[in-house]
Amino acid sequence: MNKISSKKLLNTKWTAVTPSSKEKHFLITKLVFDEDNIVTHCLIEAVISNRTELINWRELKESERWLQGWN
Repeated sequence: MNKISSKKLLNTKWTAVTPSSKEKHFLITKLVFDEDNIVTHCLIEAVISNRTELINWRELKESERWLQGWN
């Protein structure tokens, strides 16, 4: 399990363990907050294609899906 803090998530780099469509490296480009100013989701952008996807930030804790940094 990856140890991450939602407060330090912006502009962090991630590697998909099982890439799809040759998209392996990603960057967190935006955070989404709820009414209590708590991070709920993040916008993750594929470096190679610039495709973005909104995901629950807690998914990044799953080390079988995501590795921290660009590996």
